[in-house]
Amino acid sequence: MKKICCWILLILFLSINGQAQELNAEELALYELIMTYREAQGLPPIPLSLSLNTVARTHTRDLMNHRPNHGGCNTHSWSQYGKWSSCCYTPDHKQAKCMWDKPRELTSYTGNGYEIAFRAQLQSINDKISAKRALRSWQKSLHHNAVIINQGPWKKHEWKAIGISIFGSFAAVWFGDVPDR
Repeated sequence: MKKICCWILLILFLSINGQAQELNAEELALYELIMTYREAQGLPPIPLSLSLNTVARTHTRDLMNHRPNHGGCNTHSWSQYGKWSSCCYTPDHKQAKCMWDKPRELTSYTGNGYEIAFRAQLQSINDKISAKRALRSWQKSLHHNAVIINQGPWKKHEWKAIGISIFGSFAAVWFGDVPDR
């Protein structure tokens, strides 16, 4: 019954004001897996956000089509080929503001955005990332897992919005601590 209710709410969310931004089956599965994982940790669900879905979708396509994650730049990097500020996000996090600002650059979302991203090594062009594989990867990473379940530096954040995209060999989840309007 709980899963049916979740799917009904998700369908309603996706059809608000004719601004539907459909999540594919794997993206829906990833959302559900993350919410189930958070629930097991005693954490509340996070509402889906049209704005953060837009940011996630835009970023996975930029990563797949323009590969800004090369030459010392990680998967939080953005190319110069879009209506956003480009940046090379390095392991020292000196470009964190570039990530935090993306929701405001691309949408009407007023808060910062915090991303976890995953790149899969696919065996063939027909392979796809599974939601389970992406979540398992993030759970194995101390820093990514902390974002998902509000631990460490993320303990004081209360996630009020989430956006999800899986495209090509990339998966991205964006978290926000401001509700989407």
